[in-house]
Amino acid sequence: MKASQMRDQTMEELQDRERDLSEQLFALRLQKVTGQLEKPARVKQVRKDLARVLTILHQRQGK
Repeated sequence: MKASQMRDQTMEELQDRERDLSEQLFALRLQKVTGQLEKPARVKQVRKDLARVLTILHQRQGK
C-alpha cells in the first residue's frame, strides 16, 4: 500500500494495520528460521510497510 493511501486512513485503521503487519512480520521471521519461507522478499516489503505506518502515526501524534 502506498503512503498516500495510508495517509487517508483513520488512526484506528492505521493502528489495526500496524498490529497486522507486526504479526505478519513475526510469522515470516518464524518461517525463515524453520526454513519454510517461500518468498524472502516479502519480509522486506512487510518491514517497509510497517515503517510507513509507524511514520504516519508518529507524524499525526505530533500535531
